[in-house]
Amino acid sequence: MRKTSYAATFVAVLAILIINILSSRLPDWLIAKYDIANTHITVRYGLMQRCESSTISIPGPSKGRLEYADYECRQFPLRVQDKCEKENRVFCALWTSAQYFTELGIGFAGMGLVALVIGVSTHSRRRRVWRAVAGLVILHAVFQLVTFILVTELYRKDRFPGFEHAKPGVGYVLNAVSWVSGFAVGAGVIITGVAADRGQKWAAGNRSNTPVQGSRRRLYKPVQNYGSNA
Repeated sequence: MRKTSYAATFVAVLAILIINILSSRLPDWLIAKYDIANTHITVRYGLMQRCESSTISIPGPSKGRLEYADYECRQFPLRVQDKCEKENRVFCALWTSAQYFTELGIGFAGMGLVALVIGVSTHSRRRRVWRAVAGLVILHAVFQLVTFILVTELYRKDRFPGFEHAKPGVGYVLNAVSWVSGFAVGAGVIITGVAADRGQKWAAGNRSNTPVQGSRRRLYKPVQNYGSNA
């Protein structure tokens, strides 16, 4: 593969990795909003945090209104507060599994970047490393997809009481972007790598005619015998 192809792959995988990290850290995979009397409550659920903001609006002097705001975040889910030892045991186990899967996906994306840096150091490695890069990127996408499926099922079936009025947020969307992009990048690397192995110039560059597996060719030169006829 061309160096430019590897450079483009590096930029794409780095962008996916950044999206994954943002997605896993954002506390807004699911957002629920409630209005109770004079209080507006917004609860944001992330893979690792639950953040709640509340705004109380009451009538004030001179026909105005007084507002009090509060914002608090905590780890999610918690054993006691979220009843992980009782009725929400299955939910907590699956939500925690989603956390682990997204972390594994981030790890594979990071390994893909390392493979790219090491692989392009020499020409011989550069012609083989695309297989490892494609595999790592696709593994990353698979684990992110598993996270997406778990969260979607828990949200769709209202496995947690707070999800009844929730809607997907930015973190949820970024996760979908990451695994879709991961599969696309992995497929692009495979197509380009196979084309380079077959010697197609658009993928292999100036060395398009050089076979991947080095073969030895023997050159036979005719031997001329000089002598006099008896």
